[in-house]
Amino acid sequence: MDNFFDLFEIPMQLKVDPASIRPRFFALSRQFHPDFFVNRPAEEQQAALEKTSSLNKAWKTFQQPDELLRYVLEIHGAWISGEKYELSPDFLMEVMEINEAMMDLEEGNKDGILQQASGLQTNMFEPVAPYFSENPFMPTPEKLADLKEYYYRKKYLDRILQGLS
Repeated sequence: MDNFFDLFEIPMQLKVDPASIRPRFFALSRQFHPDFFVNRPAEEQQAALEKTSSLNKAWKTFQQPDELLRYVLEIHGAWISGEKYELSPDFLMEVMEINEAMMDLEEGNKDGILQQASGLQTNMFEPVAPYFSENPFMPTPEKLADLKEYYYRKKYLDRILQGLS
């Protein structure tokens, strides 16, 4: 199976503009739609179904930045499903401060906690920001390690921020 970038014939990147790939998505959807393979051999029908499934998964992934980042990490062997990734103690201390502030939350303090969390998000993103501009993205072990740390930090912080909503 082609990876999602090969399927759409675009370079690997960490930020995909869905509008730019929409025409390709619709063209491939028409080309591999299972209805056009009804009278074909079973192998061709199965291949069309698999291609359509990959196409839909790719489309969905390209529209969700966190899923796209996870996908890029996965195809390069840097993300493993079910992995017990350990976040750095410094980050966990910062998050613990936010959690403590949330426990003592009074309505007026919500803005302060959101500002603190926003600052942490900005600091987390700064080291990896240049990677999101690369087109094509050129992975190295160091970049993948940085992105993996960012991914897990972001997911952790996102869960906390959902608690504020």
